[in-house]
Amino acid sequence: MSFTLPDLPYPKDALAPYISSRTLDFHHGKHHSTYLVNLNKLIQDTDLAGETLENIIKKTAGDSSKAGIFNNAAQVWNHTFYWNSMKPGGGGKPFGPIAEAIQQHLGGFDQFVEEFKKAGLTQFGSGWAWLVSNQGRLEVMKTPNADTPLAHGLIPVLTMDVWEHAYYLDYQNKRPDYIDAFINNLINWEFASSQLEKS
Repeated sequence: MSFTLPDLPYPKDALAPYISSRTLDFHHGKHHSTYLVNLNKLIQDTDLAGETLENIIKKTAGDSSKAGIFNNAAQVWNHTFYWNSMKPGGGGKPFGPIAEAIQQHLGGFDQFVEEFKKAGLTQFGSGWAWLVSNQGRLEVMKTPNADTPLAHGLIPVLTMDVWEHAYYLDYQNKRPDYIDAFINNLINWEFASSQLEKS
């Protein structure tokens, strides 16, 4: 079994002006696609062929001899999760159970924004900012490169890609502007709520 590139959950121009169709052309059509091609080559005729993406990530995490497989599998998973973490007309304050959980575990929406921005801004080089569930409790964290909360026994709820290819065509080196646009205009809180229900 080989993995295939999932379609974006919205048209390529749907996130404009915050993320352009040109960025998604490269980010989804080139970067995400390349991770998939590499992963399929690396697992072909191995004991990992036929495993789910999640199992491949968990079985290769921390194994330096399988770092290539882990990096590509995790990037495939992370990117798919990232596309779903955004939606046209998103962002702003959440509502319902996730808003209550953010209030209870993080001290409210403003505190979440502060921590999430900090995670995105202080991730040196490439990586990800996350809202995760740690045994039912929401936490903000960051991971470098391809690392993912799945490899640490945590349940991802929301992610923001802070690799340069996620924002450079639209924001150049202004990562803070991209982060503000993500929080204010793109977060898919309905998706995040659906992930919280799994924890």
